[in-house]
Amino acid sequence: MYHHSGNAVHPAAGSATGLLEPAGHDLEALYFQRCAWCGTAMYHRVLCPVCRGSELRTERSEGVGTVRHSTVVHRNTPAARNVSLIEMNEGFVVRGRVMGPPIGIHGGDRVRLSTAKDPVRGEPVFQLLDEPYRAWT
Repeated sequence: MYHHSGNAVHPAAGSATGLLEPAGHDLEALYFQRCAWCGTAMYHRVLCPVCRGSELRTERSEGVGTVRHSTVVHRNTPAARNVSLIEMNEGFVVRGRVMGPPIGIHGGDRVRLSTAKDPVRGEPVFQLLDEPYRAWT
């Protein structure tokens, strides 16, 4: 049985706890963590993948990035959808969906955050910054 000790040290609200804290943040923004020791940016981690530090600060992303990989998925959905790995300008990689025709999304395309959470899948949704049909001209 666990008994709360009165002399236990608890982190203050808003401090570097290592976990993303959605309460009090804008729900339409994308938040990531940055290691206080080595400065590595990461998305939804408990420890830094570079130095294994647990002192992570929560920061807000600008919401702009580049598609590094995109694939079309046909299962568990009525229509084809894309799943993409987006490298954000801050240096972390996030899995999300890019709006538009799945076949028109390619590595190197610039994207901007549209909504931080897809209501169905809970993933970030992005929109293309450039003309989606530029390769056809």
